[in-house]
Amino acid sequence: MIAAMERGFTWIELLLVLAALGALLLMAIPSMQDGVLKRQVKDAMQLATAVEPAVQATYAATGIMPPDNKTAGLPDPDKIVSQLVKGVNVANGAITITFGNSAHKALDGLVLTLRPAVVPDQKIVPIAWLCHDVAVPSGMQVSGDDLTNIPPKWLPVECRGSRAS
Repeated sequence: MIAAMERGFTWIELLLVLAALGALLLMAIPSMQDGVLKRQVKDAMQLATAVEPAVQATYAATGIMPPDNKTAGLPDPDKIVSQLVKGVNVANGAITITFGNSAHKALDGLVLTLRPAVVPDQKIVPIAWLCHDVAVPSGMQVSGDDLTNIPPKWLPVECRGSRAS
């Protein structure tokens, strides 16, 4: 009777398993990077919440959207910064966030715009903030230009309008 020989994996089998795992990892990296970029965009949008009340107050007091940071009572754009943002600019009520500082290098210099939508002649009605190309609600008018140049796949869901995929 011949004794059966017990053995483990050969080097070739081990290398094939490692190659397959490596290929799976390489396929996962781009989706992981997209997730990081989406999270950074979402986190940076929170800085706009510090600016929104100044725009709302200016509109409620004057009936017009502030044309710039100074009119809204805000510091210069390069003085409103965070870990992911190197500037926040107000133009005709629209808030544009410029990415930089410690943001992912793919986002550096890109911008995201939140535009104010109001019910005409109703200064007391709160502003609806529309991210990028989101449709304007019925009965409201939007102010400012959308300068967003971030690829749609990195935008949070609330910033993807009808043109985004």
